Amino acid sequence: MAIVAVAMSGGVDSSVAAYLLQEAGHQVIGLTMQLWSEQGKEKEKPGFWKAVEDARQVADRLGFPHYTLNLQESFEQEVVQYFITEYLQGRTPNPCVVCNRRIKFGLLIEHARSLGAEFIATGHYARVEQDKETGRYVLLRGIDLRKDQSYFLYGLSQEQLRYIIFPLGLYLKTNIRQLAERLKLNVADKPESQEVCFIENNNYREFLKQRVASQIRPGPFLDQQGRWLGQHQGLPFYTVGQRKGLGLALGRPMYVVQLIPEENAVVLGEDKELYSRRVWAADNNYIPFAELNA
Repeated sequence: MAIVAVAMSGGVDSSVAAYLLQEAGHQVIGLTMQLWSEQGKEKEKPGFWKAVEDARQVADRLGFPHYTLNLQESFEQEVVQYFITEYLQGRTPNPCVVCNRRIKFGLLIEHARSLGAEFIATGHYARVEQDKETGRYVLLRGIDLRKDQSYFLYGLSQEQLRYIIFPLGLYLKTNIRQLAERLKLNVADKPESQEVCFIENNNYREFLKQRVASQIRPGPFLDQQGRWLGQHQGLPFYTVGQRKGLGLALGRPMYVVQLIPEENAVVLGEDKELYSRRVWAADNNYIPFAELNA
């Protein structure tokens, strides 16, 4: 059996993951990351400190050590700045993918090793297996397809995947809730969080205004031929495929089909103009094989 560090968010999934590892005979260490400061909001929204207390109570009940790690500076540099930059460049970011690769399964693994851990585990609904023919580690969907989180983990490297355990990959969410209730864990009825952890009330527009207001300027709505249709409120506030919230009355449904950051322009078109025969992709990670041979 191994020493396994469990990333504990204070929620039901990571808590039950820790229990399952214990039941399998592993020695568990609980780790909770402080990624974002909620200064001045402790009374009205305990946030992180409530998560720490919930995780610590689970650790005490199950009988394993629990540590808190302050990773705010790295999170700001690696995730928050990426989030802002992507929007300013006319792209829609996915901060959870970057956080998983650089923080949760990057820095956290390093801290876990310093505590003697051999593996790291989380409450993600996904699976990792080793391909017997190639020897490479592959990322698979969790069996609960409604809760599958493998997409958010696509950026993980072979070096990361080999040290990861996903105890919930073979479980349904309903089973995990039931198990938490049977164990009388304090987090058994805790609701799930669906928001980006550093965006209050899921209002990313307000967040961008607070952080980079000077870089957000009104600009033109254009049609496919470059004709002026109206004025938008700022390039980062729109994404390709968007229809609602444009603030225009053009007599027919119009969608965002392109963002041009060099011109601070948002191009609109009908739904058929959203389709394309080409795709431009970057930052690819072909997990089952080292490189793509066409």
